[in-house]
Amino acid sequence: MANNDLGLLALRLGIGGTLVAHGAQKLFGAFGGGGLEGTAGAMHAMGFRPGKRNAVLAGASEAGGGALLALGLATPVGGASAAAAMAAASVVHKPNGFFVTSGGFEYPAVLGLASVALAIGGPGKYSLDAATGHVFNKRWTTVLALAAAGVGAYTTIKARQETVAAEAAEQD
Repeated sequence: MANNDLGLLALRLGIGGTLVAHGAQKLFGAFGGGGLEGTAGAMHAMGFRPGKRNAVLAGASEAGGGALLALGLATPVGGASAAAAMAAASVVHKPNGFFVTSGGFEYPAVLGLASVALAIGGPGKYSLDAATGHVFNKRWTTVLALAAAGVGAYTTIKARQETVAAEAAEQD
């Protein structure tokens, strides 16, 4: 069992750390990112309106969800939050195909899938959830977090698709 728990720790730290860094790019301009203003402009250009609100939500979902995953604290909430952000990112990249080398959705899809797997599978023994008796890591928490994230992702993606379609119709 220790090997499984060490594997979950490594996965949580890798995926969670990557998501924290990705979110910090959006929120703070860390690691060469655009920061909140640059990300807001990019989000607006991609059809997410309002751009600033969506930039804050995406950055907070990535950085916050990633931090929760890395710590193994409220793992279902962290995984669901990150997965919702990655679902929206995957939709944006989908027209470019699968592979990241073509600007495709490979990268956000893998981060999202790993986040969902951790939300469902749990954090393992070496986690704050385990240290706190899994207070924030219950079956109902997982179901509720994934359902809420699904609704949030669907709503965000649908609104973006409507904006993109309306802008395309205006150009015709």
